[in-house]
Amino acid sequence: MKFVARDNEIKVLNKKLRENNSNFFVIYGKRRVGKTELVKQFIKDKNAIYYLADKRSSFEQLRDLSKVFSETFNDKLLLKRGFTEWLDVFEYLKEKKLKNFIFVIDEYPYLVEIDKSMSSVFQKAWDEYLKDTGIFLIILGSSMSIMESETLNYKSPLYGRRTGQILLKNMSFMESWKFFPKMKFESFLKIYTVTGGMPAYIMQFDDKLTFEQNLKEKIFNKSSFLHNEIEFILKEEFREPKNYLSILRAIAFSKTKFSEIVSETNLEKNILSKYLSVLEKLQIIEKETPILEINPLKSKRGIYKISDNFFKFWFKYILPNRSELELDNYQNVIKKINQDFNLLESQVYERVCHEIILNFQKKLFEFEKIGRYWDSKIEIDLIAFNSSSKQVLFGEAKWSNQKVDSSVFFNLKEKAKSIKWNNDKRKEYFALFSKTGFDKKLIELSKKENLTLVCGSKIGLTLG
Repeated sequence: MKFVARDNEIKVLNKKLRENNSNFFVIYGKRRVGKTELVKQFIKDKNAIYYLADKRSSFEQLRDLSKVFSETFNDKLLLKRGFTEWLDVFEYLKEKKLKNFIFVIDEYPYLVEIDKSMSSVFQKAWDEYLKDTGIFLIILGSSMSIMESETLNYKSPLYGRRTGQILLKNMSFMESWKFFPKMKFESFLKIYTVTGGMPAYIMQFDDKLTFEQNLKEKIFNKSSFLHNEIEFILKEEFREPKNYLSILRAIAFSKTKFSEIVSETNLEKNILSKYLSVLEKLQIIEKETPILEINPLKSKRGIYKISDNFFKFWFKYILPNRSELELDNYQNVIKKINQDFNLLESQVYERVCHEIILNFQKKLFEFEKIGRYWDSKIEIDLIAFNSSSKQVLFGEAKWSNQKVDSSVFFNLKEKAKSIKWNNDKRKEYFALFSKTGFDKKLIELSKKENLTLVCGSKIGLTLG
């Protein structure tokens, strides 16, 4: 896999390594988000052992690990006798008296699944063998629930042992674009609308193929990696995948309020709350409330959205058309996608605009919060504010083939008047985002107003 971005994470790990202390680092995040590639990039050209755990017995895995250690340290005797238990591995490392040596265990949750006492073993290993050796121990895993309960939870035997952790999240649009840096903004936005910031998904796309060809070959095709990806994740992560499937399907088809999801799924309220909480922790969905809500947790205007782009695409276009895809009727599915993909694209573009405007904080003001606003009368794509300085930014995103004109700006100003937030003290700023650009009148107007114009196809271009 091509490795891009993740600069901050690499800096954190290298800084820890330079401290010359013993380190116990935990890295976790969703499947396919790039944890393994991050670690491999970090240990490249360093003294390290990387081991990928699996679901085989401890005996079989220790036998394989013995071979790896034997080759690394040129220890033929170890190859003959082998490790008989996990504590042998850590005792061996201690006896080697290594400094700045990195030992990585990938997919740690598999070890826990085959031996429930594994975290207690690692606790003893750290306390008795490794904590004063200068060894850099890294454990990582994709099962976020197991990683949190076994390494971060207060009741875990490993609680308090870790010296650092990284929750690896989806890449931003700008980071993801580095996979295809020569691609035009609008072309990559199509890909990003499908894949989100998941490196493994982005790398499935071929920039030599058209968007439709990529969909057919990389997703529609029954033998493709992405075709059954969502079902694989649901079965891997959940004991009751059918219920989660039902919830996600409801949200994907605009049942976004809690009461609507209850009606659609027929699940009890307390059970649904539990499932929704799990999906939020896994970063598959999010609960969104209007940005200016004083108490978001108690807000009755909160809605649930699928935050993972590929989940959203799969539930909207793949799941409902499985029968046609099974018969290889790809063109019929493409027609359905062409009917309203622009709407899905515009929703993603709106979120990307939130990211873009962060680059303009120096020109505008330092943002305290940024998000979307809606009530029974109006909807504003973007509001950013700073309570201390009483500064507020109102923004509108237009993913259209027509140039944005001044009416959009005046309409936004009118909507801003109805927002009750430090009305008599605040300083207002405005931003308009466009796929195609702006007409001359609006460009001239931006020179007189606190208005920033950003053309979607030219990241960073401001005409204000």
